[in-house]
Amino acid sequence: MIRRIKLAYTLYNLFHKKQLSHNIPLYRELGLRKKYYSSISSADFSGIDPESILMGSTLDSEKLSTIDLFRNAHGDTQTSILNFEKNGYCIIRNYLDQHNVNKINATIDSLRSSGQLKFTYGNKLMFAIRQSSYLHGIWADSSLKLLLDALIQGDATLFSSINFLRGSQQKSHSDSIHMTTFPLGGLLGVWMALEDIDEDNGPLHYYPKSHTLPYYLNQDYDNEGNRFLIGHQTYAEYEKMISSKIEAQGMKKQVFTAKRGDLLIWHANLIHGGEPQRDSSRTRQSMVLHYFDKNRVCYHEITQRPALLHKGM
Repeated sequence: MIRRIKLAYTLYNLFHKKQLSHNIPLYRELGLRKKYYSSISSADFSGIDPESILMGSTLDSEKLSTIDLFRNAHGDTQTSILNFEKNGYCIIRNYLDQHNVNKINATIDSLRSSGQLKFTYGNKLMFAIRQSSYLHGIWADSSLKLLLDALIQGDATLFSSINFLRGSQQKSHSDSIHMTTFPLGGLLGVWMALEDIDEDNGPLHYYPKSHTLPYYLNQDYDNEGNRFLIGHQTYAEYEKMISSKIEAQGMKKQVFTAKRGDLLIWHANLIHGGEPQRDSSRTRQSMVLHYFDKNRVCYHEITQRPALLHKGM
């Protein structure tokens, strides 16, 4: 019950003004009477025209052609990037070389050994980019950012990282229920294979073109709550809803088997998850980053709290 009380989140936010101050001018621009520490959800944006702060509406192929990461890529990678809007994802094979993959794994091991990085939420190693300038630099790389800016049609800002040593085995979901933006769609997931991943050690799965479905938020599974409490529904109810939507649409699942160094980028609303880990003796080392458009409000729909933005190392 305590976790449902909005005031508890408000008090926490009160002491994190530095990480929340980026929202103040956005609230003002949108005409929202909100403080930096206020709770916020999709219901607060009802009646506000999202076009008022959007920078663009379609992927600019001419802009892409000026970006080194795109221009120097193989033809199949270029095609995948050009089809991002259509499919909701793109794949960049061999994005990082073996030296950097090994160094990422060694850095994670070192952070764990020193106690700077510990498992939370079950099997997740959260926010390693805040503990290592090397890791932060890899994912704040200017060439990658230019590509992400083009895909998100805005200012892609590194927000969070999660490392896995084993498969997440997470049920299908859209990131937009966890890290929501207004206007919607202002988030990108970037996933890196840190070892070879096949169908036995828990690969990712995703549903191509599922990003074209509606954004399913609190109101869609009776989880809006009230002035004092966040919604009462369990996360399992959200997962059931998503499963029913996939079945109703007859969408086909794609499993992403990858080589170490391969990169998958997905749209904010692409439905994805983790396959069962058939071989429990194996690891599935991977790293996922999330970027949001700095020109949009970013918040957590379920807990109705604004997202904290940590600036660099």
